[in-house]
Amino acid sequence: MPVLHHTDYKAPFLLRNRHLLTIFPSLFRKVKAAQYTRRRIRTADNDFIDLDISSVNSKRLVIILHGLEGNSRRQYVTGMVNIFNEGRYDTAAMNFRGCSGESNEALRFYHSGETGDLQTVIDHIIASGQYQQIHLVGFSLGGNVTLKYIGEQGAGIPSIVRSAVAISVPCDLKDSSLELEKSHNAIYMKRFIRSLGAKLEAKAQRYPEKISLDRFGEIRSFQQFDDRYTAPIHGFKDAEEYWAKNSSRQFLPDIRIPTLLINALDDPFLGRGSFPYEEAEQNPFFHLETPATGGHVGFVTFSGKHYWSERRAFQFIHDHP
Repeated sequence: MPVLHHTDYKAPFLLRNRHLLTIFPSLFRKVKAAQYTRRRIRTADNDFIDLDISSVNSKRLVIILHGLEGNSRRQYVTGMVNIFNEGRYDTAAMNFRGCSGESNEALRFYHSGETGDLQTVIDHIIASGQYQQIHLVGFSLGGNVTLKYIGEQGAGIPSIVRSAVAISVPCDLKDSSLELEKSHNAIYMKRFIRSLGAKLEAKAQRYPEKISLDRFGEIRSFQQFDDRYTAPIHGFKDAEEYWAKNSSRQFLPDIRIPTLLINALDDPFLGRGSFPYEEAEQNPFFHLETPATGGHVGFVTFSGKHYWSERRAFQFIHDHP
């Protein structure tokens, strides 16, 4: 039963508050910049996806998926790039549509369950013939995409895709959206809505007949945002249908490659639905590790240059070639 009840992560004494663990890395962590080469992939709907490649001339590749409103240059992404490059893996940091520094061309952008773009990236890499192994690491929204993709593929997943690690994942999108509406998460919600609004402004200039920003300032929650924008733009009736169809928890029983989910019990973004103990107990391929502390994409470590989550992800993937 791959529920890992014992974990060796302990938060630093002065950072045992879940919000401090969440905020500290983005404000204070210094990470060596990744040496990226950008590769643009055209999509079937005449749009593009930007990959940032960091190569050490390996035959092994780790695809890294960032979180909501992140990108390939966030500290948590470059920290993961560094540890895998040092361990002789190439990395491909995938920027979701509209997150690479340039607005994407189609009306649609990205969302928590969009696995088609990840499939496009994997197909492109396989076609290159450059690699013998592909592994996946996803954070938060990118972790939900990762888990959903692996579950959707089931036993039919390309044999070159060997393992995956997902960190701080809202496996139940409704549950986590409601958790983020709580007062203790107000600072995060405001930041997300503001960032998404800036992207919508660019979209509205390209598609004024399809996107209206009238009364956007009244939006205070993901339910309001997803009802008005995410759902209709991506073909869902409303936020409820979008959440129901794209939550990765329902796909976990079908995972058929070694996969590790790391969700801290004190993560301020996650509700009870994001701790799938039953699924882990019943699926030998799916491992669940739930440290008592860690925050959201935190797991701060002051000893050594790599955070605990980076060392843990490297260990798991290296153990599953």
